Amino acid sequence: MKIILSCRFVLANCLRSSSQSPIRYFSSKELPKFYATPIFYVNSVPHIGHLYTTVYADALHRFTRLCLPNNDVTTTIFSTGTDEHGLKIQKSAQSKNINLIEYCNQISSKFRQLFNDAETSYTHFIRTTDDQHKKVVQNLWKILMDKGFIYKSKYCGYYSVNDETFVPDNLITTNSNGEKISIESGHKLEWYEEENYVFRLSQLQERVIDWIDNHLIMKPENYHQSLKADIRNIKNFKDLSISRSKTRLQWGIEVPGDDSQLIYVWFDALANYLTVTGYPNKQPVIWPPCHVIGKDIIKFHCIYWPAFLLAAELPLPERIYCHSHWLYDRQKMSKSLGNVVDPFECIEQFTADGIRYFLLKEGTPHSDSNFNLDAVKTCLNAELADTFGNLLNRCTSEKLNPKQSYPFVSLDEIQEYLPESLDTINFIETLSNECFESYLDGNFHIGITNVMQCLRSINGLFNLIQPWKFVQKHPHNDNDNDLNQKRLKCLLFLSLESIRISAILLNPIVPNISKSIFEKLNISQEFCQWKFAKINNSKQQNDNRISSKKLIIFSKLT
Repeated sequence: MKIILSCRFVLANCLRSSSQSPIRYFSSKELPKFYATPIFYVNSVPHIGHLYTTVYADALHRFTRLCLPNNDVTTTIFSTGTDEHGLKIQKSAQSKNINLIEYCNQISSKFRQLFNDAETSYTHFIRTTDDQHKKVVQNLWKILMDKGFIYKSKYCGYYSVNDETFVPDNLITTNSNGEKISIESGHKLEWYEEENYVFRLSQLQERVIDWIDNHLIMKPENYHQSLKADIRNIKNFKDLSISRSKTRLQWGIEVPGDDSQLIYVWFDALANYLTVTGYPNKQPVIWPPCHVIGKDIIKFHCIYWPAFLLAAELPLPERIYCHSHWLYDRQKMSKSLGNVVDPFECIEQFTADGIRYFLLKEGTPHSDSNFNLDAVKTCLNAELADTFGNLLNRCTSEKLNPKQSYPFVSLDEIQEYLPESLDTINFIETLSNECFESYLDGNFHIGITNVMQCLRSINGLFNLIQPWKFVQKHPHNDNDNDLNQKRLKCLLFLSLESIRISAILLNPIVPNISKSIFEKLNISQEFCQWKFAKINNSKQQNDNRISSKKLIIFSKLT
């Protein structure tokens, strides 16, 4: 397994005159160093989907940090934040009779609280109402205007207020009431005609398509193939309206030099990834970002955003992870059905590590996943409390391990005294590589399943070998007693090694549980990196003491 880390770019140096953007294309085996969620719209409070996106990105970020040489966690970025402009927010604040910025402050603080409660490791939290972000947006606008990519024109088309976007003709249908509807979102459309500023998307069609077809690394692959099929069905990219008249929108960032227009909310929002870097700057920064997005915003991140970057002569995203949505009892979540899952309640009921584990274990990025409270309890009880927790309890019990030791045993000794464990050892030896490939592809559910299979195999060895019988010494049979003690020592070593390795591999998923296990086993932080997730690779050469303090990995839910 060869780990490659992405390099850095100096954004300021990319702002040079050239006919082609300075694009660097990445290997599928590289680990990005800048992860970014979308910034979340504050028209309402957070729901479980917001938590899933952010925990997914957090797991990728933590995974990368575990793989960094020398554990240098200062060389990565994980950004998130809130998108606070637009017509929906303007209407939401008005409906509640609250000042706009006060409304944004209230909802944005809820998102920040959620991500803190969920133990996410974000390094930057961007708000589009911050002055620094406004400067970035207007600076990017000026660059595109100076390069001739923005012009003013009368723009007309069907507009979705809910989606904050004009909808092309090929994505419009008519319902039974004769109303125009967006095929993608199902939202009603209104016909608008007004003078706007327009971005020359049509001029960049070939280069955007080439990037999508030949260079974009997008996981899972089914979304990449769907995107390729969609762009093949578009004969001509239509130039994009990127401003709105103040006659119908009063909440946004003003177009530089024209106070009658506000910048389109998606242009504003997408620029947040540049805000993270301090753009425009002269200092080295990590770029480009690796995006983690829901399947409903592929168009914005895979067509509009790369087009803006190409126009500004900036490197394009190196990788995009896309995920599906969560259903509740096989139904789409909606306020009207009253089945929207409150993430704060989930954390309170299941703990931060518990809900993180369930979302990443049961969430399948390539297809919609089902949320059910009974399913959460069943999953956490069976896997964290029973499989993982019981194994730790077994090998640290005073009956089987009265000295509370972490014994050191060579693989040769295990082969001699515990031959029935060889298949399990072979599985453990490949586990970190299997998890690496799964995590790199964003398939945390596969990696977690493999870790649980490992732990179940060790529990199976306990049931097969029945080491509790070794505690009772046979009178007048020292040979048997000696053999039993050697078998017990091998089993304890192999069990504690599997727990240690599992704690490393599950660290991106359940960071608090992993930390508590490292403390219980007296494993120093420097030996908790990914490279140590192999048997006999903890730098331990002698028996070691474990903490006598009892640890319950996860309390069983009732």
